[in-house]
Amino acid sequence: KEKKRHMGDTKHFCPVSLKENFVLYPGLYEHAAKYQEKIYYFSTSEYRDKFLKNPEEYVAHNEPMQAPPLRVCLLGTHGAGKTTCARQIADKLGIFHIQFEEYLQELILPKTKEKVGPHFDEEPEEDDNKMPILPQELEGFSQTTTKTETKKSKQEVELTDEEEAIKANLMDNEALPPEVLDNIVLDWWRKEPFRSTGFILDGFPRTLDEAQYLSERGLCPDVVVYIQVEENDVLDRLFPPRLKKWKERQYKKMENKKKLKELKAKIRV
Repeated sequence: KEKKRHMGDTKHFCPVSLKENFVLYPGLYEHAAKYQEKIYYFSTSEYRDKFLKNPEEYVAHNEPMQAPPLRVCLLGTHGAGKTTCARQIADKLGIFHIQFEEYLQELILPKTKEKVGPHFDEEPEEDDNKMPILPQELEGFSQTTTKTETKKSKQEVELTDEEEAIKANLMDNEALPPEVLDNIVLDWWRKEPFRSTGFILDGFPRTLDEAQYLSERGLCPDVVVYIQVEENDVLDRLFPPRLKKWKERQYKKMENKKKLKELKAKIRV
């Protein structure tokens, strides 16, 4: 029955969403309208009313309406291989690859000077070039190092409210407010060069709230791919390099302690 209907240029997609936001947003039967013997479906009643006020703005004339480029959301747990797959897909299809958390890191990196979050929260390395010489300094070597690190953190450049929200999201997984997401995500759908080229968005949406945000803003991906992997596979990928880094840090600590012990012995003599 549906196939026999004389549907509009955009078929079951909303023509207003396509024209104004360059997004293929499925229309609803309850928001349908008829124009020149063709049936059009709209995502909202407001868009239907907007179409009826000036339908010529939203229909095809001499040429078929241009479809938007491919927009893909690639999801999966940390260590599932999203970024590796996303790079290959982006190269093959000629679209942009956007790694969401990496993009957040880049937004605050000029002020934090280093990446933040559980995956980067490692113990500070001791600087061999700043070894203390005086006996009293040697006795309080560990305390001095701790105070220096604390002092450095206090001297960090003050972050804006938006930057604080991004940092809290990276550090403690706190939800990003919609106004912050507006300043980040909207551009990928609505501004060049993403608007006409397309992209694969790696690692977003991550939560139900973020998925609802996309829906509320009318930002529809064409494809959503979820990479499902076994827990053991993730451990096999992530554990060895992290263990290696931990061993390297422990080795450096032991070397520093050894040098410190030798230096103390020389001063006593």
